[in-house]
Amino acid sequence: MKQPRASSCAHCLGLALVLVLIIVVLIIVPTRTMAQDTPPIVGVWQGTLNPGAQPKQRIVVHISAAQDGTLTGTIDYPDQDTSGIQMTAITYKGSALHFESTPSLTVYDGTMSADKTKITGTMKQAGANLDLVLLRTP
Repeated sequence: MKQPRASSCAHCLGLALVLVLIIVVLIIVPTRTMAQDTPPIVGVWQGTLNPGAQPKQRIVVHISAAQDGTLTGTIDYPDQDTSGIQMTAITYKGSALHFESTPSLTVYDGTMSADKTKITGTMKQAGANLDLVLLRTP
C-alpha cells in the first residue's frame, strides 16, 4: 500500500531539519564557543625596551591558548636576531598578565587596558626593572 504524499513530504522535511540541526551543532556552535572562550590576551604583542644607556630593543610577545585554556608563549628580540624564547610560566587573570622565561631570566607583570589593545607593565631582566608597554598587533 502506498503512503499518502503528505506523509512523504513531512518525512523529507523532518530529515532536512535534522540535518540542519546537526550542521548547526557540529560547526556553528563550536566556532562561536571557541571565539567567546579565547582569552583576550591571545595574540601578538609588540613593545620597545628602553634600557637607558644601551640602545632600545624591540620585543615581540606571542601568546596562544590550547583547547584546554592553557596559555603558552614565546618572546622575540628582533634587534638581537633572537626569536622563539619559550615562556616557562604564563598567567592571565582579570586584566593582569604575568609571564616568565627562565632561560633569559625575564619576568613581566602588566595590566591590560579596558579596550584590550595595550598592556602596561614592568619587565625585570638581569636585575633591571624596565617599563614596557605592549601593543596588540593586527
